[in-house]
Amino acid sequence: MNTELLKNIEEAIKKTVPKKRIAIAFSGGVDSTLISKILNDLEYDITLLTIGFSESHDILFAKEVNQKLKFPHYILEIDDDSFEKVSLDINKTIKTNNLSWNENCIAFYYVSKLAKSLDLDTVVTANGIDELFCGYDAYREVFYQGESGLNKLMDLKLENEIKMMKAVNIVSSEFKVKILQPLLSSEFIVFAKTIPISDKILDSEDLIRKHVIRKLAQDLGVPEISYTKRKKALQYGTKIHKKLLKTR
Repeated sequence: MNTELLKNIEEAIKKTVPKKRIAIAFSGGVDSTLISKILNDLEYDITLLTIGFSESHDILFAKEVNQKLKFPHYILEIDDDSFEKVSLDINKTIKTNNLSWNENCIAFYYVSKLAKSLDLDTVVTANGIDELFCGYDAYREVFYQGESGLNKLMDLKLENEIKMMKAVNIVSSEFKVKILQPLLSSEFIVFAKTIPISDKILDSEDLIRKHVIRKLAQDLGVPEISYTKRKKALQYGTKIHKKLLKTR
């Protein structure tokens, strides 16, 4: 087990998540499942929250993974009738044409709505893992540029993610819910950048990536269906991307 990685994730959580009763934005993927397992092992009182349209990938997969974890788990199916108004209101609130930002803010609007209905005011996410551990396909595309190219892309991805999560928190504040990202803390970013690139991505054909994260997840008892699953972005797994394009 990579004990140094685990220790730094635990420290990041302890420093950024003061409340013990929390929700976790949960898709069943390796990132959200790993952070759920660690938070549970740290004796946080956790509740998993999953959102998406009916029969979406994230709802179905999250259910399947949690059949093995058996953590408290709540699901909110997005209502077709209200979706267009919600998406328009959010676009007016965050004032950007960045499609990914709009999609993520919509997703966390519904996560926050679900949290509020359960009297939970803190939601923890695994944001930062894809940026720091080469989770995106874009890392394959720049692999030929070597470490300098990969690190440059990492910095751009981190900058965008940190800014986007500030917009997410503007949206979640409507429900008086705070979205926390311990793995985007400055201390964890510094540590994660010391992990060799070869532990994150192997080459331009590496479809799995995030190898050190997947190995830690395996060692901690995360279900195999989760730690071997290829990435599916939130906006696609929930069907928000597909539905949002239809409203434009």
